[in-house]
Amino acid sequence: MFIARSKFKTKSGKIYESVLLRESYRENGQVKKRTVANLSRCSEEEIRAIELALTHKHDLSRLGSFSDSLSIKEGLSIGGVWVIYEVAKKLGIVAALGASRNGQLALWQIFARVLEQGSRLSAVRLGTTYAMTSVLSLKKGLNEDALYRNLAWLANRQTFIEDNLFAKNKSPKTLFLYDVTSSYLEGTENALADWGYNRDEKKGKMQIVVGLLIDEEGSPIATEVFKGNTNDLSTFHSQVEKARARFGCRNVTFVGDRGMIKSGQIEDLKKHGFH
Repeated sequence: MFIARSKFKTKSGKIYESVLLRESYRENGQVKKRTVANLSRCSEEEIRAIELALTHKHDLSRLGSFSDSLSIKEGLSIGGVWVIYEVAKKLGIVAALGASRNGQLALWQIFARVLEQGSRLSAVRLGTTYAMTSVLSLKKGLNEDALYRNLAWLANRQTFIEDNLFAKNKSPKTLFLYDVTSSYLEGTENALADWGYNRDEKKGKMQIVVGLLIDEEGSPIATEVFKGNTNDLSTFHSQVEKARARFGCRNVTFVGDRGMIKSGQIEDLKKHGFH
């Protein structure tokens, strides 16, 4: 069998193509041909499939299955990384961290935290799933030790980073919200670890106290870690100093719960013209 194609032109000048499935046979010693099927109404893909099958009619296994003919490979995921990077640029985080290797490592720690919360080691492994190097200039030497060292770099530059992020927002801040929480520690070798009111209800665990200062939109302004035995009231004065001295704010209203702002703290606010 074979595919026979022919074209003919009508009196009006229109061209038609005829596609026939034909076969050859012998009759009384003569070779003759006959039409098996008219394929003119078939699509070009269908006709080519029939031609391919006829070409390999003696061994169709050579054509293989559809799944055998394809090789599927999954590339690194880039969508999530790119979106977070664009948001970080708009918020000023990329500029505040800088273009150094430590700045890039810090960015990846943020990305990893947003994508899939986990340890430093898990952040390293995420680099094999997400297209990290396509967005950040991190190619070699990324391991958990580098990320732990990067945390120390971040701690040393915390004030600089917070000041840069605050300066990006040109509108004056007149309202701050402040609260504290605690986080328990599995070990004891921490300079700020101590016994105190454990909000996690983990008996026998030392802790640290963390204060978070945010603006009226809920955006973080600054964070500070205190010894685990620090009471809420004792953390308040340093927040007032941040607003006054570091951020240059005037006529600010501070909002906190009753355990945070009492008569002593209110007097401290009034001295600076705050509310």
